[in-house]
Amino acid sequence: MDSRSLERFRQEKDAFFRDHPQSPLTAEQRQGFRGLSYFPYNSALDLIVAVEEYPGGETVDIQTSTGEVQRYERFGHFAFEVDGQEAQLTLYRSEHGFFLPFADGLAGSETYGAGRYLEPEELPDGRFAVDFNLAYNPYCAYNERWSCPLTPPENRIKIAIRAGERDFHIKSAP
Repeated sequence: MDSRSLERFRQEKDAFFRDHPQSPLTAEQRQGFRGLSYFPYNSALDLIVAVEEYPGGETVDIQTSTGEVQRYERFGHFAFEVDGQEAQLTLYRSEHGFFLPFADGLAGSETYGAGRYLEPEELPDGRFAVDFNLAYNPYCAYNERWSCPLTPPENRIKIAIRAGERDFHIKSAP
């Protein structure tokens, strides 16, 4: 996604959070809401990756923020580089599609402590589009009424991914 498309996407998301009845924000949070906080667009983190599939379609139960579990297939893993540092993440799959929960080196300081999410797109050639500029906070980052899968240990990485949503906070009025 280019920077202009990303900006439009973010404006639409902010409008949804502010105005839509299904917003994850409480009525009180929406009163002072001026938009989510985002990292600037980073073209170096808009990736096309080859995923090495795991044999056999192993299923795993991922605990949620409210203590339930959700079942996923451990689909495969991919390696990538950020600022000269290598990292690896596992891609999961469910009946809803591909799912990439991750917590980077900024989790708990600049990004949501439990991690962020992506839904990578499988391309016709079998590779995946993984655009970290689209990384977002799960709804449980906004309030406790939501139940969200927690990032598995294998997807907690030390490198900083400065793309996508930052930790949630209410922006003050200009």
